[in-house]
Amino acid sequence: MEFYYLNKKIEYLAEGEGKTVLLLHGFMANKEAFTLVTNSLKKNYKVIAVDLPGFGKSDEADGYSVLDYALFLQDFIEYLNEEIYAVIAHSFGGRVIIKYLGEKLGNVQKLILVDSAGIRPKRSVKYYIKIYSYKILKKFNASKKRLSKYGSGDYKMLSEGMKRTFVKVVNEDLSKYLKNIESETLIIFGENDKDTPLYMAKKFEKNIKNSALIVLKDAGHFSYIDKFYEFNVIVNSFLKS
Repeated sequence: MEFYYLNKKIEYLAEGEGKTVLLLHGFMANKEAFTLVTNSLKKNYKVIAVDLPGFGKSDEADGYSVLDYALFLQDFIEYLNEEIYAVIAHSFGGRVIIKYLGEKLGNVQKLILVDSAGIRPKRSVKYYIKIYSYKILKKFNASKKRLSKYGSGDYKMLSEGMKRTFVKVVNEDLSKYLKNIESETLIIFGENDKDTPLYMAKKFEKNIKNSALIVLKDAGHFSYIDKFYEFNVIVNSFLKS
């Protein structure tokens, strides 16, 4: 299915019947990343999974900030013209819904943050040396080949427009918005998540008023895939409660 936002084509799917559950994927992923979740939930709910701007089959988002994505989400939900019962957001998708709820752009009854981003990570001295070196080299017009060794593998794969988006979203700390979230919130993290470590989950739990944290053993950043059976049982129980 298609929706147009600021003249950009946005792809989404809607399957099943019942209360509406919206799925928000992570960075460099798409709606298909939630296939297992969609196929399970659509038996009892209407599931909507969207390719966020710049991902999947949706048109590119050039230099979007987290707020830009939150405003997109507001427009998309208005377009759907239905109450969103729950949002399940993975990683970058967590950033988007935290900003959306934190800015009071809308509300949802239940929120599930899965290995969510949004907390500024603890950086090593080595990391800051690397970033400072990159900025110095860029200032003095170093070659692209020389600069490329300072970027992550994922970053190098992005288009120039999505690189601008990445820089904007990855550097924003959303901690101040957590206290504004009023939705009943379940936080699910993989025990071995290296991209969004467990200390971030604990900060979410501490600062979101009506929240609880569940840690999935032997799971990483894609805990909902690594431990799908446990994840599925937990999510269905939370949604029914």
